[in-house]
Formats: sequence, C-alpha cells, structure tokens
Amino acid sequence: MASEQTIDGAAAIPSGGGDEPFLGLLDVALLAVLIGGAAFYFLRSRKKEEEPTRSYSIQPTTVCTTSASDNSFIKKLKASGRSLVVFYGSQTGTGEEFAGRLAKEGIRYRLKGMVADPEECDMEELLQLKDIDNSLAVFCLATYGEGDPTDNAMEFYEWITSGDVDLTGLNYAVFGLGNKTYEHYNKVAIYVDKRLEELGANRVFELGLGDDDANIEDDFITWKDRFWPAVCDHFGIEGGGEEVLIRQYRLLEQPEVQPDRIYTGEIARLHSIQNQRPPFDAKNPFLAPIKVNRELHKGGGRSCMHIELSIDGSKMRYDAGDHVAMFPVNDKSLVEKLGQLCNADLDTVFSLINTDTDSSKKHPFPCPTTYRTALTHYLEITAIPRTHILKELAEYCTDEKEKELLRSMASISPEGKEKYQSWIQDACRNIVHILEDIKSCRPPIDHVCELLPRLQPRYYSISSSAKLHPTDVHVTAVLVEYKTPTGRINKGVATTYLKNKQPQGSEEVKVPVFIRKSQFRLPTKPETPIIMVGPGTGLAPFRGFIQERQFLRDEGKTVGESILYFGCRKRSEDYIYESELEEWVKKGTLNLKAAFSRDQGKKVYVQHLLEQDADLIWNVIGENKGHFYICGDAKNMAVDVRNILVKILSTKGNMSEADAVQYIKKMEAQKRYSADVWS
Repeated sequence: MASEQTIDGAAAIPSGGGDEPFLGLLDVALLAVLIGGAAFYFLRSRKKEEEPTRSYSIQPTTVCTTSASDNSFIKKLKASGRSLVVFYGSQTGTGEEFAGRLAKEGIRYRLKGMVADPEECDMEELLQLKDIDNSLAVFCLATYGEGDPTDNAMEFYEWITSGDVDLTGLNYAVFGLGNKTYEHYNKVAIYVDKRLEELGANRVFELGLGDDDANIEDDFITWKDRFWPAVCDHFGIEGGGEEVLIRQYRLLEQPEVQPDRIYTGEIARLHSIQNQRPPFDAKNPFLAPIKVNRELHKGGGRSCMHIELSIDGSKMRYDAGDHVAMFPVNDKSLVEKLGQLCNADLDTVFSLINTDTDSSKKHPFPCPTTYRTALTHYLEITAIPRTHILKELAEYCTDEKEKELLRSMASISPEGKEKYQSWIQDACRNIVHILEDIKSCRPPIDHVCELLPRLQPRYYSISSSAKLHPTDVHVTAVLVEYKTPTGRINKGVATTYLKNKQPQGSEEVKVPVFIRKSQFRLPTKPETPIIMVGPGTGLAPFRGFIQERQFLRDEGKTVGESILYFGCRKRSEDYIYESELEEWVKKGTLNLKAAFSRDQGKKVYVQHLLEQDADLIWNVIGENKGHFYICGDAKNMAVDVRNILVKILSTKGNMSEADAVQYIKKMEAQKRYSADVWS
C-alpha cells in the first residue's frame, strides 16, 4: 500500500518549465512540509510494524518458498545458504503442508530448507542441485483422480516421464499421499521414486506411502522419524538438535487500515466478489445465483438436496460428467465459539506476515482481514487436527497433565499414537472440541490461524447436461450431519452452508463456484451402449448423461442402450429423481435396474443385480465394446463392482482372472471404463 501511495504522489508533482526558477519560495516551503510529513508517516508506520504485539516462546525462522517472479530455485538456495528443497504436488493442501513441515524441521539437522511448487520452478535445475554441498530434494506427491499427478506437478511428471536427463549426483527422497480404496494407490509417488533412480539420482531414504483412508498423519510422522536419521547418516551430520517449535508468520494488528483495503472473503483479488470479471477459476470464483434448492428425499430422517445454480453471463462452459467446485463458509456459531475459547476480538483487523522476506507466500491467506473473516472463509475449523498442531497447542496449556496429554498424542510412541487415534480421530474432535475439553489451553487466536489448514473448495459431480441446461449447473448433495462418540453433533461445512441457501422471492442467494473439467465422459459416438452404476448420489453424473442421451434421441439421432444400476434404502424414502427416471424408462431411453436394500427382509444392493445380469453386461462391454461407468463410494461399492466385473469377464469371456484384470486395464486406457468415486 505504501508503495502505491508513493507512486501516485510522485505522479501528482508538477514539473518545472520555461525560464522560471525550478522552485519558488512557496514551492520550497510546501516541499519541506511534504517531506517532513512523509518522514513522520514513514517512521511512525515503521515503528508500529516493529512494535512486538505479543511475545512467544515459539521463535520465528526463515523457511523459504520460491519467488513467483523468479523460477530459479537454485539461485534461492545459494543466495540464502540453503541445501534442502521440498517440492510438493498437492490438490487439497495436505502435500504442501507436509512439505512445509519437513522444510521447517531441516533446521534441527543443519539443513536449512525451502518449500517449492514445481509448477513455479524450472525443474531442469535439478541437474545443478548436486553443485550445492549436502543438497537434498524431497518430493511430497499426491496421486489424484485416476492415478494422475496433481495439477501443479503435471509438467514435472511429464518431464521426467518423456525426458532422458542425467540426474547423477542428485540426492532425493519421496513421500506419497494416496488412498488405498482407489485402484491406483500412490501411483505418482511410486513412479517418481523409481524413475528418479532410473535417471541416475541417489535415493537417500526409502519411499514413504501415506494412506488417507487409514491414518496418513501416522504414516507421515512414522516415515519422517526414520527419514531424518538416514539423512544425517548419509551426510555425516551429528543427529538433530533439541526440537524448537517455530512460528512461520508474525502478527501485525492493523486497526488503521481503510475498510476498502480489507479482505472480506475473496480468494485472491481484492473486491473480486463485488467486481466480478472472467475468466472464473479456483482463484476467481463466480458468484452463482441459486435458482432452485429443493428436498429430494420423501422421508427417513436424512436430507438430499437438488440445487440449480445459474452460470448465465459467466462464460463458463461444462460437459456432462464435469465437477462444480463450491467455496463453503464455516458455521457462524462455531466461529464465535472458537473466538471465545481464544479470548479474541474477532473484529480485529490483522495480517500474518511470513518471517522469510524472500518467500512468495507472504501470507497464509488473504491479508489484511479480520479474525472473523479468516475463521469463516479461509480456515478449516472443522477438520481433524494433525499431530503438529497438538504439539504447538501444548505450549499454551497451564495444566501439566493436559500439556502432557497433547504432547503424548503428538508423539510417535505406540501409546501416543493409540491415544491420538481414539481421542482425536475416532472421537471426531476438531479444534473447537479440543479447546473445550482441554480447558487450560488458551492459545492466541493468531497462532491458531497460522496452524489451521486452508478451507478447501468442495467438488460435486454435475447432475445436468449442458445440451439441455447450458446456463445452469445442477448439484445433488446429501446433507452431512452425525453424532460423535462425545455426544456432539458434527455438520458438513459445505452441505450445511448450502442447506441454508434458500432463494426467497426476488432476492438472489449466491455461492462462489467454478467448473473443473473431468475425464468422466460419454462416448464420442452416441450409438455406443453404456452401463452406469450409481447408487445414492452416485446417480448425479448419470442424470446428466441420460438427459444428454434423451436430447440426442429427441433430435432424431441413433443412441445406444443406456443401462443404469441405481440403489437406495427404500423406494418410499430416498428414491431420488424417481419421476424423471421412470419417464426415461417409458420413453425407451433408459433400462433401469433398481435395488431398494431395505424394502425386503434380505438386503439387496446394486452388486447383487450386476451378478444376476452377467450375460447382459458381457454383451455390452465384451461383444459390443460399450462403456462402463461407476460413481459413488470407493471403499466398498466400487471395489465390489470391479471384482464382479472381473468375475463376469472370466466366466462369460472365457478368460483367466489375470486376463480379465488386464481387459479392464485396457478398457481404462481406451476410456471405456471410468470411475468417479470418493471415500
């Protein structure tokens, strides 16, 4: 802001001209006043910035992040005397968080570190890393979608895949973030670890694999506890010093900032909410009016919403099978509660400023803002806290037993891990619950804001076709609400937010959204037959598929058979889109196979219907080269369906089990087998 004011002020000073003296007496007097005022303002603001607002036992450090304006990470390392660089491939922020923790811990082992986004770096500089003494590159890489690298790691992945560079002398280690319920578990990390070795690099420590379906935090801390001794041994470093808890950001309270310079929930650009302009994406979401928000369930105590968002005028386009991302807002009462537990004035305007002046990440979220805005729009306050958060919270406990409890759960001891699993994970305790139950722990609100992860957008399979609804996006979402073992009611951030967004008369209700493209696509030839397996809200993308197939039929085009396996609990309660599905059946567009699991004594699921239809399924995918789609639960349903498909291919196609598995892999490569699943 100061630099902007200086530039504007300079532009306003008139230049001299003609034969007149360059400055008259009045000019000199005015200039003296201006200079004096500017000097006073500068010294006053500088003094204000340098004033310590609070003192902590937790000391700041410098953890460098590559500069956005300079993609040379080698220059950064050399200029700041660092030798450790931790790259991350992250879609939801966990990989970036793990990378940051490793870089910070490097200080204990005399390896000053920096975190780097491969998308912002010239990754060919890896060839030069060996020129720095005791240099080490660590890769924290998530696997995303159907075994793909994350968006920010895509170029690096393609570079090492297609290139044949000589990485001799490069020291490296890899930690992967994946989920065992998905078929391509940690595919990216496994490949990168193997490929770097093939290119001549030296693996300093074994590949670590984190499983988000189990306890990825436990996997990570167990791996890094063995990683650091191996690094010390490799470089001949004498063990780690005493662990120091580190603040990465310093607090600056800013009561005098003008209201129009304060972020109020914008993702990146200030005033982007009030002044909308395309293109709209993850950093610039479109405020979409909600046209319809209605209940789909007819009973049973649960809730499923059908929501129609208008994207008219946004220039956003979508295809059936794409995802819509929505930025949610945290519950007001939870925000207020957290503020009370930290004895905070939530309307205080502040900034958190990176203690490393070279970092491209100046703030953990848009600043300046208020604590209320940060906790409402920017931070995950309902997430299960990871162990490093507990470790730092322990420093603020006045009760020694409570301090020891938090430290124990943050440790790698078997007892500590077991306690973390039962007291935090199984009990579904978030930061608010922890502070409610650990009554002597009262951390400053700014440190809580530094520790909590960023609030992430929530993705939903679009349940409409742009052929029929070019300016509307439909969403089908189940309200998340459950009772925890401690007796608390936990609510889903996004679905609770959406449930309360009810359009009233002429007043528009809007939510920030953007479109994410998907590989989940209808066949390019409409005459190709398709099989869709989508119980519950897994029906969502298939509603869009069927709308599109019906649209093409209405235009007189030849459309192949569309078979849908749908399941829910009871026909009378949670049979969503019943009238639409029945209408498509009547028109001959849809062959519907429905399983109502609780409408009879013995439960029936879509898996049972698939087993009964072995001949039909083989006819579609084996004889007529049709497409097979799954959408829904990854952990049980999707695994069962794939196993049934292997069995059908083996029996009806006269294949061995191994050949049947290969047949499905070939279908995947041909985009004939697609899954849009979640756990």
